Order: sequence, then structure tokens, then C-alpha cells
Amino acid sequence: MNVLLSIKPEFADKIFNGQKKFEFRKNIFKKEGVTKVIVYATLPVGKVIGEFSIDSIIEGRPDSVWRRTSAHAGITKRFFSEYFDGREKAFAIKVGEANLYEQPLSLADLGSGISAPQSYRYL
Repeated sequence: MNVLLSIKPEFADKIFNGQKKFEFRKNIFKKEGVTKVIVYATLPVGKVIGEFSIDSIIEGRPDSVWRRTSAHAGITKRFFSEYFDGREKAFAIKVGEANLYEQPLSLADLGSGISAPQSYRYL
């Protein structure tokens, strides 16, 4: 099963150039068996630009997740701390094999009625 994730363009670029090996989330998928992330780069890009396999998902207290991921987080400690402020739990999706599409896709190319997800959407 695949999920569509909305990711800011600056972070999506870092995923596909190898600088960011973890995608951080406040919530994670409820269904089991999700193996691939389809990346929707938010505005101003507004396109589906690539995909990556999920190597693993790290879950825990934010300070613990930061210690395990900081070397390849692709974000600053300050940004991480602000994002998870007040949260008891943090999730880090470890990026596996990444594939940047030669031609970005529109959301309509994924099927009718598909919109940019606030967090994630199953495909």
C-alpha cells in the first residue's frame, strides 16, 4: 500500500538529493503494510514529484527520536523542537530508495477526486 504525503518543496528537494533521510510526522499511518510514500510537493510547486520506499519508522519521545535521526534529519534542531512542541510522541519515516520523477504529475494523474492531503492519504 502507498500513501500520498504533502511535503514542503525545500524538504522534498533534500529528500531527493540525499540530504534528508528522515521525514518527520506528528501522526503516522493507521493501516499496516504501507511500503511507499508518493511525494506531493506543496505550493508553489503543487505537483507529485517522486516517491520513496519506507525503510523503517522510528517512534518515540521527540528528544529520543531527535537523538536517533539528527545526523541525517535535513532540518535544524530548532525547527524540529518547534514542530513537536507539546507533543509526547514523534515519528520519523526513514527514507529508503528514492525516485524523483522525470516529469512531475498533477494530483489528477493519480485518480479522480484526489486532493492534497493535510497529513497523508492512502492510495
